[in-house]
Amino acid sequence: MALFSFRTKTAPADPAPGQLEAFLQGYSIEVMPRTAEKIEDFRTLLPAGTRVYIAHIDGTPIEEMVATARRLAEEGFTAMPHFPARIIPDRATLGDWVSRYRDVGVRQGLLLAGGVAQPVGDYHCSMQLLESGAFDGFDRLHVAGHPEGNRDIDPDGSDRMVMEAARWKSAFAERCDAQMAMATQFCFEAAPVIDWVTRLQAEGIKLPVHIGVAGPAKLQTLIKFAIACGVGPSLKVLQKRAMDVTKLLLPYEPTDVLTALAAQKAAHPGFGIEQVHFFPLGGIKTNAAWVTEHGGAAGKPAVAA
Repeated sequence: MALFSFRTKTAPADPAPGQLEAFLQGYSIEVMPRTAEKIEDFRTLLPAGTRVYIAHIDGTPIEEMVATARRLAEEGFTAMPHFPARIIPDRATLGDWVSRYRDVGVRQGLLLAGGVAQPVGDYHCSMQLLESGAFDGFDRLHVAGHPEGNRDIDPDGSDRMVMEAARWKSAFAERCDAQMAMATQFCFEAAPVIDWVTRLQAEGIKLPVHIGVAGPAKLQTLIKFAIACGVGPSLKVLQKRAMDVTKLLLPYEPTDVLTALAAQKAAHPGFGIEQVHFFPLGGIKTNAAWVTEHGGAAGKPAVAA
């Protein structure tokens, strides 16, 4: 598969002290309105100013999305709501959503196609959203990245269309006033990520990468989400773990993959990963506690718990 044609040597498994903490600095995390409701105060869990993505699942009322964004802002965090192109029926709806978010101080957004197979209206990809002009004046816009390819975009198993889109988005970033970055699907293995980021740089794609990582969770939970989300070759890391009865009942933690990526970044400061983005599949509290334990000052909550 062409995606892994730029094989590089994976970084050592044990980084020097401080490497993981530095790598986790400025990390982001994802919530949904219904999961956010279960958190009494995000300030007891996350560092002040943490970017919190708000996932917009099809069927979630825009009022709930905006209320979550308002609450996060009031607690001192940066809200970055999703804008899934395929669930936005028309330009008027897009304009309404953007206006509502602007009213509560949102100036960042993640633009993506979304998980539904067929668009409900005028938009089918993030590139159309970028070209719409609706986000003029936003400070930061993120787009989706796919370290292990995406069968929805490239059914033949190649990465031709994915890479074409990445080149287009990188070129758009050159003429866009907003800061842009590529936020990725979660992965479980460092080597494919290192290869992919290296390939992006070799092909002149300049978008910084915010690498998606699954937070601590039960193994069965992660396998379920990984299959549903189309996670590719690194899924074998979980499958291998599932065959080891000594590890089957133990929760998965992202220590190994992040340790390897942190070492790679420390050895090669120009390596294209800019930040870590967590998918808290085992719960926000569990994820935040892991980062606090492993990230030192990078994971220190805004208010002591």
